Amino acid sequence: MSVQSMNTVDEQAQVDALVARARKAQECYAKGADQTRFDQAALAAAWAIMQPDRNRELSEQAVKLTGLGNVRDKITKNHRKTLGLLRDIQHVQSVGVIHQDDESGITDIARPIGVVGAVIPSTNPAATPANNVINALKCGNAIILSPSPKGVEVCKQLLAFIYAEFDKIGLEYDLVQMVPAPSSKVKTQRLMEAVDLIIVTGSQDNVRRAYRSGTPAIGVGAGNATVIVDETADLTAAAQKIAASKTFDNATSCSSENVIIVVRSVLEDFMQALHSNGGRLLDEDNAARLKASLFENGHLNRHMVAKDIHVFLDVAEIDVKDRDTARFVIIEGSGVGPDAPESGEKLSLTLALFVVDDFNAAAQQAAHVLSFQGTGHSVGLHTSVDARAITLGHSLPTCRVIVNQAHCFATGGSFDNGLPFSLSMGCGSWGRNSIDNNLHYRHFMNITQVVRPIPSCEPELDEIFADYWNTAGR
Repeated sequence: MSVQSMNTVDEQAQVDALVARARKAQECYAKGADQTRFDQAALAAAWAIMQPDRNRELSEQAVKLTGLGNVRDKITKNHRKTLGLLRDIQHVQSVGVIHQDDESGITDIARPIGVVGAVIPSTNPAATPANNVINALKCGNAIILSPSPKGVEVCKQLLAFIYAEFDKIGLEYDLVQMVPAPSSKVKTQRLMEAVDLIIVTGSQDNVRRAYRSGTPAIGVGAGNATVIVDETADLTAAAQKIAASKTFDNATSCSSENVIIVVRSVLEDFMQALHSNGGRLLDEDNAARLKASLFENGHLNRHMVAKDIHVFLDVAEIDVKDRDTARFVIIEGSGVGPDAPESGEKLSLTLALFVVDDFNAAAQQAAHVLSFQGTGHSVGLHTSVDARAITLGHSLPTCRVIVNQAHCFATGGSFDNGLPFSLSMGCGSWGRNSIDNNLHYRHFMNITQVVRPIPSCEPELDEIFADYWNTAGR
């Protein structure tokens, strides 16, 4: 056996040992459990990241080690995403009988899935694993995390904080584990194959591997949030929301606006509103310089991805008006597709601008953008005509139409909309995903149905076919 083969076997054995320990811990955790046990475990994991000193430490470590985002916004994200999740699950019954329907004779019983595996992106090395851990524990599961190489130490520290909380309530550490460093595709692949459910956020290569692993998988699609500003929009409010969302955590979110499509009649006023909120429209020369720097050899320049604006501008060597108050830059889209990479996800403080004549043209342009990248994820609309949101919901290949909201705050759940809090947004069949909604607690449980006989309800043929026969004949 070659050295490489021996290393592969050793790595696989490491993961198998983790899964074996997780299975044993999960069986003890779920045996005879009541709702209080599951709720206490979920709260323990939540306080591990929400306790202010720990939150700051994790946020500082995340920025230092990954080089992505900023500390202030990561603190906010860790807190609000976790708090929102706790609100969503606070009164949820996730053990035992959760529903009894006397009319149908069916009783629903919540059951754990078993051992969950979660592949974690470098963009959210604390918030995403915490979200997955809380959901898994709420539903009676053990979970094993596979962090990105840059996120390993952050994940390790998060687990240390979780274990400190577990000590207070007598839970086993093996309920929450991580694949040991160094990260490798071999270990991640073995995890995908060995667990009962695999959750993948981030790399589309990992998402595809998860779906091929033979394990039930939930992977989410690529983002490329595309937002329409029509002629009826409150331009001041739209500009404020887009600027706040675009700059949050230096655009690390898959829900951060990447493309804005503006109706021509309000373009001048809207661009002024964006400028007042830190947006800087680049002239042709600076735009060309930016694109040459950002899309380096067909890949995003890691020295510009999710960096502070002054670093971003220095690397690109571009000049902007009112630099001291600049927060993000805007470039006019030259087209859509591989030859116009600005029309895709940029993970940086860059917006691509497309100008159209009317709402119908805006919808067509959004469809064109999504066909290149971001299919199924989300679109945004700033408007005073709610019917236009319904039109987009009927016509575009998207699972979410976000109306008059800051996109990255709204798509993953917000305290002022009805979506569940999550860091993983399913993109449906359009995005080649198994779910079309936000990842939430229900994805972490099985339901056993007890089915009893009820009075027969068999219709006569006339009851079913009468209208059809009247139209088409017998």
